[in-house]
Amino acid sequence: MKQLIECVPNFSEGRDSNIIKQVTDVIRQAEGVTLLDVDPGATTNRTVVTFVGEPNYVVDAAVKLIAKCQELIDMRNHHGDHPRFGATDVCPLVPIANITMEETVEYARKLAERVGKELNIPVFCYENAAFKPERRNLANCRAGEYEALKERITSKEWKPDFGPNKFTESVAKSGATAVGARDFLIAVNYNLNTTSTRRANAIAFDVREKGRPKREGNKITGKKVLDEKGNVVMIPGTLKGTKAIGWYIEEYGIAQVSMNITDINATPLHVAFDEVTAKAAKRGIRVTGAEIVGLIPKKVLIQAGKYYLAKQKRSLGIDEKEMVKIAVKSMGLDDLKPFNPEEKVIEYLLEKEDTTPKLVNMTCTGFANETASESPAPGGGSISAYMGSLGAALGTMVANLSSHKPGWDDQWAYFSQWAEKGQLLKDQLLALVDEDTNAFNVIMNAFGMPKGTPEEKEARSQAIQDATKYATEVPMRTIETSFKVFEICEAMIKKGNPASVSDAGVGVLCARAAVHGAYLNVKINASSLKDKEWAEMMINKAHDYVVKADRIEKRLMRLTEKVIGC
Repeated sequence: MKQLIECVPNFSEGRDSNIIKQVTDVIRQAEGVTLLDVDPGATTNRTVVTFVGEPNYVVDAAVKLIAKCQELIDMRNHHGDHPRFGATDVCPLVPIANITMEETVEYARKLAERVGKELNIPVFCYENAAFKPERRNLANCRAGEYEALKERITSKEWKPDFGPNKFTESVAKSGATAVGARDFLIAVNYNLNTTSTRRANAIAFDVREKGRPKREGNKITGKKVLDEKGNVVMIPGTLKGTKAIGWYIEEYGIAQVSMNITDINATPLHVAFDEVTAKAAKRGIRVTGAEIVGLIPKKVLIQAGKYYLAKQKRSLGIDEKEMVKIAVKSMGLDDLKPFNPEEKVIEYLLEKEDTTPKLVNMTCTGFANETASESPAPGGGSISAYMGSLGAALGTMVANLSSHKPGWDDQWAYFSQWAEKGQLLKDQLLALVDEDTNAFNVIMNAFGMPKGTPEEKEARSQAIQDATKYATEVPMRTIETSFKVFEICEAMIKKGNPASVSDAGVGVLCARAAVHGAYLNVKINASSLKDKEWAEMMINKAHDYVVKADRIEKRLMRLTEKVIGC
């Protein structure tokens, strides 16, 4: 499987659309990477870019982007509200798929070295890529910002990890760049119903992990307390893995608490939102919403959606897109401007890049017409998986209806758990709809391989056997997954809303049909395998499920009719 890393360069231009376009065009034209997001900010005078790809392609593209920023941006003339010390201020790499943090660190250091050598830009490695503990924190690397750079890079303590340590004309123009390797970071701004930067800062100090300086006497103006080593004693904030400041945004005419959540496991987004809201309320200020800068992982919004639904004592077993909508509305992510998940959630953007047609994206009519066409796929395997998904969907529907039934509020958690299980099974079976057709196509491709030489014949024969084995395993997964639908439907027949018991009964029938249909596909595919022992094992295993499914279906249909009153 391909290794994927994300690169999130922040460059010091958020107002000149021509410069922003020239910089981002470098990524659009780069080989092997996909540009996911461009998020400029006029007040901060800063643009956050997000792109993904295989590691070496990402490193190449990042070098090109940093070079273009060096060419177009003069830090001697730069002003903005966000801390900065270079044309490309920071350039972190983030592991996305099939790659460890340790491997990502190596690529980050490779990038840093290339920027230093090829572009003659001072580079500091931070976060996991840092060579020294004191350089892990970006704020330490960027202390004093661009204005302090001349003095810092010429010092022994803050000599760059790569690149020049002299303040040349070139360095004066480009500034420095921080290159890091980190986990996924959420950049979020909380919108306040105030214009006071001081009050926004006070809230930021309340919550950020670093907190605020401890003072003698007056908490605001008193003398800072120092420890025995002469360091300022800090009073920690309430949120682990967060950095935050307050600022005023002219573009919106409001103050914000600007936060980076560096550890989304320690502090999920919804936890941070509620905590900022609570601290703001103590100061007579209301959080009207939040603004996500850059992209966000899907799981963060799913977690938030479940959290807010649970607070409302509503079922958590709802469709993913509805869950995301709950999260967006609960945290006011569309407060200042529209929040489109298709453009802000990294998984959705990656899916958008995959233009392969999917059966599950068809209309009901389109799917039926495609099945009825001269093409052999989709066939019985895909239809079996689809029937299984419908059975899961019906069981889930009854669970959700029961969760919302008046007078059953004390049971909402019970039905919510079943609805969540049903949603999971439904999604797994929908994936198998396309997987079954894909498996058939792999067989067809194997049959199309050349067979002119003995070597080609042998390779073709082996490919056919491997593809057929895979095409046997897929319907077996359909059987195993569809069989789990019985459990949900049984629970709903016994304890669900009596008015919907017939729907749960139809779910049982769908599950049985799915098991029987997938069994036929296991049998026909396995029968052509040379490995007869494995084939017989798969057929017998599938047949056992069929026998159990028939027995369960009869029992549950009798129970359904009893509840109905037949």
